[in-house]
Amino acid sequence: MLCVIYKSAKKAQTYLFVKTRDDFSLVPEALMTMFGTPTLVTLTNLATKKKLAFANLEKVKINLNEEGYYLQLPPPPEDLLKQHKAQMDNQNQGE
Repeated sequence: MLCVIYKSAKKAQTYLFVKTRDDFSLVPEALMTMFGTPTLVTLTNLATKKKLAFANLEKVKINLNEEGYYLQLPPPPEDLLKQHKAQMDNQNQGE
């Protein structure tokens, strides 16, 4: 299964997977507006992949077959303050 991956011009670390190069006909208009002008990243054969870096391979394949596209959003930002507080609590409980 071939797919084409584009990055968003408006949203950092946001990628759109479609089946055919430059064919966004199955992508909702509101999503395309939010995504901005797509920039081609790569063309890949999902059939030869065992996994993807930041997306579930099977979910990508299912979405491409059922919806005609897959949107990969960035991971949630790390809450370093929350992590620090949890670490401090753990240290204080150990005393």
